[in-house]
Amino acid sequence: MSLADAITLPPQVSPPAVTLDERVPHAVAGAEVIALPVLPGESLMLGPGAAALADAASDLDLLGILEAEHASGKAGEVVSYVVPGGVRGNKALRRILLVGVGAQRPVDFRRAGVAVARATRDLSTVATTIPALDPDVAVEPFVVGVTLASFSFDWRASGPVHRPVGSVVLAELGSAYDGSLSRSVAVATAGWRSRFLATVPSNIKNPAWLAEQALTIADASGLKVKVWDEQQLAKEGFGGLLGVGSGSPTPPRLIRLDYAPPKASRKTPTVALVGKGITFDTGGLNLKPGDSMTTMKRDMTGGAIVLSTMAALAAVGCPVRVVGLVAAAENAVSGSSMRPGDVLRHFPGDKTARTSEVTNTDAEGRLVLADAMAYAVAQVKPDVIVDVATLTGAIKVALGQQVGGLFANHDVLAAILEGAAEATGEPLWRMPLSSTYEDKLASPIADADNSAGTPQAITAALFLQHFAGGLPWAHLDLASVGDTPEDRDEWTKGPSGWGARTLLTWLGSPEPLAGVV
Repeated sequence: MSLADAITLPPQVSPPAVTLDERVPHAVAGAEVIALPVLPGESLMLGPGAAALADAASDLDLLGILEAEHASGKAGEVVSYVVPGGVRGNKALRRILLVGVGAQRPVDFRRAGVAVARATRDLSTVATTIPALDPDVAVEPFVVGVTLASFSFDWRASGPVHRPVGSVVLAELGSAYDGSLSRSVAVATAGWRSRFLATVPSNIKNPAWLAEQALTIADASGLKVKVWDEQQLAKEGFGGLLGVGSGSPTPPRLIRLDYAPPKASRKTPTVALVGKGITFDTGGLNLKPGDSMTTMKRDMTGGAIVLSTMAALAAVGCPVRVVGLVAAAENAVSGSSMRPGDVLRHFPGDKTARTSEVTNTDAEGRLVLADAMAYAVAQVKPDVIVDVATLTGAIKVALGQQVGGLFANHDVLAAILEGAAEATGEPLWRMPLSSTYEDKLASPIADADNSAGTPQAITAALFLQHFAGGLPWAHLDLASVGDTPEDRDEWTKGPSGWGARTLLTWLGSPEPLAGVV
């Protein structure tokens, strides 16, 4: 039994359960808190539920409370008012939250959801009419905000410091919004799952553990699944994966998940999603500095995003086939680690396969992605490829920690992804895929140098482009947003899981490949 096998991950908190209820919020049974929307303007206005609440508690002057607190109605602003004895029809009610919704854009409703989540931690039930203001616009961002701001991961002997509110009831919304709620919960849960997978410590999380998560997801979501172990990887010529994983006692894995929509036919196009799954990155023999290594449990964020996206495709009604590939390895240090100067032959491992000279063992992500992309081109035969990775520190230097990097060889695909990212609150900035730097990839002995120098984010993307088979392709370099330094909006401090919402917004649209294929 390995050390990882002997360690058990303690139970973690679950996301709030989100439901619909046609009743006014204070009439929801068991609601300890109700949250009402506040609309800004020359005179503040209260949204749905306020009039009914006034009838149930005639002595309440909610607008007066807002005036006394100098409230503005800006998105996410909260004024809390305690009602110790409850109100007529709900004696369990203890608090009223007056929550600003700003200009009532998706981002404003998401921030309102965040505010509700943080104001109701450790409670049982909150009922709110915030999404009822404009359900077609508000339901998904509100559910995403209230869910992701509730995320936590805890391994303390005493248990979690806080727990999410147990139930969030969207009041004054009936069954007509069942579909919208199901989709919203799926998107929010994908963000939660990707954040959770990225946060699990690497003394548990290794390539085999990640493969086990994929099997669980496949079983729950009705997906086909295949996992390659190290013997199968060697037999089929995955030299990049094997090289990167050669220094670890936990060998690499390649994970494949297949989704098909209910009415799929031979003409249904296919998207390949490829995720970097480095379950811990020491840098290899080109060892990282200690401070740079502390966050490297999340270097499989790309793989987490792919797994989480695949789990939710059916729930968002994805109309195209999707194949998710996760190239999982641990980049460790030992006597068997790959060395600077080694040459790796990528999939399919025969004399036609591209080779890479390893000049930096800490540029390992592109080596495993290359194998998976080459496999996708040859065996999946997709119409579009999108790879997702926390790949380069350079993208963080370029963009900071609130915008992800996007490279693409197809303008329409790039525009679609940028639009999906902006809509769901995970902004991407398109970077130049400039052939000016192609010569930097040259190696004196192999097809390419795996660490071609500056500008590093661009040369890494150029390296990967050779494995896209000339197909429409996009590369998401999310190293800039892989970690959140502090609680901000729906993001919680730690690994972010950034990207699953973007992919689901794109793939859950009616025609995700319009203008691309």
